[in-house]
Amino acid sequence: MPFRDVIAPLVASRTLGKVALLALGMGAYSLLPIWKEYTRFADTNNMPSQMHAALSLVLGCLLVFRTNTAYNRWWEARTLWGTLVNTSRNAAIKLNQIACVTEADRLQARQLLIAFPVALKHHLRGETATRLPDTIRQMTRGTAHVPQSLIHQLYGIVGRAKKAGIIDGDELRVLDTELTRFLDVCGGCERIQKTRIVTSYRTFARQCIVLVLLTLPWGMAHDFGWWTVPLTIIVSYFMIGLEVVSEHVEEPFGYDEDDLDLEAICAGIEASVNEVFGV
Repeated sequence: MPFRDVIAPLVASRTLGKVALLALGMGAYSLLPIWKEYTRFADTNNMPSQMHAALSLVLGCLLVFRTNTAYNRWWEARTLWGTLVNTSRNAAIKLNQIACVTEADRLQARQLLIAFPVALKHHLRGETATRLPDTIRQMTRGTAHVPQSLIHQLYGIVGRAKKAGIIDGDELRVLDTELTRFLDVCGGCERIQKTRIVTSYRTFARQCIVLVLLTLPWGMAHDFGWWTVPLTIIVSYFMIGLEVVSEHVEEPFGYDEDDLDLEAICAGIEASVNEVFGV
């Protein structure tokens, strides 16, 4: 493993840099029990180091649940956006070959398929009114739920084709299967966005971390002396890091380095759709 892969993230990553600063702060705090050990107050510290074995057991259970739940949310979000990639490709092929017989329909279908992931990205970030591209804003003027409006317009293309007799019932069901998945993905992402991990679990984990870190150097100072400082920094770095990373990972649609790269996914969908439509 290259050395730069271990050290460089501390500088490049805002999250890990923040965790490192907090860990260094805990290292400074650990100087207090060390100072006490080498003064006339040494006999006042009777905290046994073994007490942290019991605290670590509770903390381990809480952190395992916390990190696993947060990562499951992140992975489910990535799975949903992977489904969106496949659905966009399938819908582009089927719409282009089955329903879009006029050049105007092809142009509209291509624009709507490209616009949907971009609109969903901004919708999940709460930026629909502020950062939505002008082209999408013009296509969905006066609508509160932009992704839903785009799929409504795609159904309009399919509906016109059905009324004109261009497609039959079987072809309509084939197209409906793909178009339905768009809003299924949207609903799944909204569920992740609006339903955070239960506050009680998050509070319990943070309380336990604070309790362990505040008492840790007092239990180690008598046995480890000055080694208490680096040990406290290391333990604090990983304990605080797990909580901070979990906090970021459970919200996967933002701009943090641990969030999904939605811009790259949207660009990939646009390239695939343009290829299907021969652009």
